[in-house]
Amino acid sequence: MTTINQEEIQKFSKLADEWWDVSGKFKPLHMFNPIRIEYILEKTSDHFKRESKEFPLKGLKLLDIGCGGGLISEPMSRLGANVTGIDASLKNIKIAESHSKKNNLKINYLNTSPEEFPNNEEFDVILNLEIIEHVEDVDLYFRSCSKLLKKNGIMFTATLNRTFISYIKAIVGAEYVLRWLPIGTHDWNKFLKPKEVEKMISDLNFSILETKGLEFNPFTQKWKRSNNLSVNYIITSIKN
Repeated sequence: MTTINQEEIQKFSKLADEWWDVSGKFKPLHMFNPIRIEYILEKTSDHFKRESKEFPLKGLKLLDIGCGGGLISEPMSRLGANVTGIDASLKNIKIAESHSKKNNLKINYLNTSPEEFPNNEEFDVILNLEIIEHVEDVDLYFRSCSKLLKKNGIMFTATLNRTFISYIKAIVGAEYVLRWLPIGTHDWNKFLKPKEVEKMISDLNFSILETKGLEFNPFTQKWKRSNNLSVNYIITSIKN
């Protein structure tokens, strides 16, 4: 059994050279990053009662699954976390390693998947950001995450809702009209509703801390938190 979808891996491997081009194919993720970092930092600091302003995540072991070129791994490292980034695409890992070395960041990048993680290591924080809509077996994916997270650890899962409006905005709008993303980046049928994800996580003895919507404002060109879960949302959960 595996969570790896080879078609998805090949798709993102072809784009790997563009991970750090803020005007390239991953421009939407670069625009998305500030709100993701802000949210993760706030919830993690609150949960672990961190007060340091300079390195609020210092000493915490963080696993970034589907790390790509390291767009989230690097800021988490700068905030003090001991970061491990994993990705099923070897090309993505090589890009991430090269970029982190140029920026003098110590990040442990591995070409693997959560179910094949090479040791019995456990983490304080797990990030599943815009990844579960690309995996082969979501149930296996979350079971693997549960094994990798410490008791009382915090897990973030960000993905897309399976609604009519998400089809219009995330696929028709983002891929065909605005051309923010290559056509075929997403398969709407793989999108999951918040209640579906919450149930999978809760069944593994997690408590759901919060489910929050994330909305893009086309006028300010910025993302904001929202109670609207119709397109992008993020679930924060704690392992009991």
